[in-house]
Amino acid sequence: MFARFAARFCNPPALPIRSFSTTAIRRAIEMETVDTAARLQKLRELMKQHKVDIYIVPSEDAHSSEYIAHTDARREFISGFTGSAGTAVITLDKAALATDGRYFNQASKQLDGNWELLKQGLQDVPTWQEWTVDQSAPGDSGDGKVVGVDPTVVTAPDAKKLKEKIKKKGGKELVAVAENLVDQVWGKDKPARPNEPAKVLSQEYAGKKFQEKIEELRKELDKKKAAGFVVSMLDEVAWLFNMRGNDIPYNPVFFSYAVVTPTAVTLYIDETKLADNAKAHLMGINIRPYDAIFSDITAMSKDNTDDAGSKRKYLISTKTSWALQKALGGEEKVDEVRSPIGDSKAVKNSTELEGMRKCHIRDGAALIEFFAWLEDELIRKQAKLDEVQAADKLEQIRSKHDKFVGLSFDTISSTGENAAVIHYKPEPGSCSVIDPTKVYLCDSGAQYFDGTTDTTRTLHFGNPTDMERESYTLVLKGHIALDQAVFPKGTSGFALDTLARQYLWQNGLEYRHGTGHGVGSYLNVHEGPIGIGTRIQYSEVPLAVGNVISNEPGYYEDGNFGIRIENVVMVKEAETKHKFGDKPYFGFEHVTMVPMCRKLVDVQMLTPGEKTWLDAYHMEVLEKTAPFFKEDQRSRAWLERECAPY
Repeated sequence: MFARFAARFCNPPALPIRSFSTTAIRRAIEMETVDTAARLQKLRELMKQHKVDIYIVPSEDAHSSEYIAHTDARREFISGFTGSAGTAVITLDKAALATDGRYFNQASKQLDGNWELLKQGLQDVPTWQEWTVDQSAPGDSGDGKVVGVDPTVVTAPDAKKLKEKIKKKGGKELVAVAENLVDQVWGKDKPARPNEPAKVLSQEYAGKKFQEKIEELRKELDKKKAAGFVVSMLDEVAWLFNMRGNDIPYNPVFFSYAVVTPTAVTLYIDETKLADNAKAHLMGINIRPYDAIFSDITAMSKDNTDDAGSKRKYLISTKTSWALQKALGGEEKVDEVRSPIGDSKAVKNSTELEGMRKCHIRDGAALIEFFAWLEDELIRKQAKLDEVQAADKLEQIRSKHDKFVGLSFDTISSTGENAAVIHYKPEPGSCSVIDPTKVYLCDSGAQYFDGTTDTTRTLHFGNPTDMERESYTLVLKGHIALDQAVFPKGTSGFALDTLARQYLWQNGLEYRHGTGHGVGSYLNVHEGPIGIGTRIQYSEVPLAVGNVISNEPGYYEDGNFGIRIENVVMVKEAETKHKFGDKPYFGFEHVTMVPMCRKLVDVQMLTPGEKTWLDAYHMEVLEKTAPFFKEDQRSRAWLERECAPY
């Protein structure tokens, strides 16, 4: 399977990003190192033809429909790196791949000798932007370099910043290259875009009519005196119209754009994707061809006067592509804002919240059955199972449960040293056999009609080392601290991050990923704009009642083991003794229902309060999942053992 949808572990808001057939891509792009010399040579020939000295294949920082349909596949094709976050920059004689700490290990193994790895976040290592700007500086000839990029795959704000930096360094300019050069290198071997239908999400699961959502958006347009809003993020289109699709594995979206004005709503989608019930659902909505968006918004931007004759600007998201901004007339003709749809989508309604509770109980039952089965196979039967076989078994167990649609991302099934690869993806024929004497880390999730799940558990089927137990317990202490947090309204995930890291820090340990990411409702498993982590954007949006977010601290020892504990939690109002300034206080409600690993917990390291939390959590897990195992003695026995009081 292709790398998972959105950027896991608290990258910028992840949106459904795969447009190409995952099976076809995986045949072409394996986890092993790919020889990229011929691809780079052909790309450089095209760069010369287009008078471009440097060419950028960006990462998941842009989220226009066109961007998320293509960019990740292109970067993986040209570099051989299959992680879900990374930017490739190619000059006429160099190539660099920039990625973050989740992927240092993976990238070092997958990149061939043609590439330089830029480890983002490490001291004295340039960002990909800094590296690009340095390469654009005048050389011996005294001339600055031209930097090229497909304008559909970079955000308008990022393009502006990069242009300014290039000019300041003495580079020539940043140019929009209309035809994607990597596509031309890929040629006829590039997998075709899927064309599966979009479907209606019933009111039973959506909880609010799409007409109400549109009217709420129009109120925002009125406040800002805007001509309209261009919706370019696929998950926002799906949420706004209460529809879901099957175009992209794991992420129920469909390729589309939308434009909402005070008087009209237009959905840009290939009409062949709309079944009769979908057309009836969209009664009153203008339907236009997907590719008509650019010409249409160019025309609309020229005729955007209000009744008083004043010009009004269109709103676009800060994640909108440079190409869309240019079609609307450039930065002077638009207002860039954090998407009001994204903000609304992140605050789940009561129907969505109840769906999250219910789907996590079913999903927890599936994981409990899987872990009980896996332990029995490895220990009692002494079976030889590899990581892919285990992942396939888990998917099969999940598929038996009510309202199951599919996985929400590729299962991370990892044993021993593979568990230290934060975004490990086991491949058939090259993955490891699960070693019961080593740590086993399983990070997995599913899409259900009533919600999206994402759970990580680290287990041990033998005798863990002292370091493994210590590390696991430090991670668990941080997980509990965040779960129990109480904080005033206005607090961001940026402020809460240290709660999860404090015990690791006290022992000189750390992890190179965020602590929490937003989770969609039968949508993307990685949802913005909220998050818990050290990224500065997490300080911009405070947590609100109705947010659904992950709690997933970890620790990874390269070449040895990895530990992560992940629950999905929901922001709720908290009861406090006092109300300073009459400000409400918030806390978390956990919905993931899977036991912690008993063998890895060092009880001596837990405080009485932490033990109380752990016992209460396990009692809740037992009560909510036990009914699934009336006829399954193996799973029931495993569940009762793991949930026994400490």
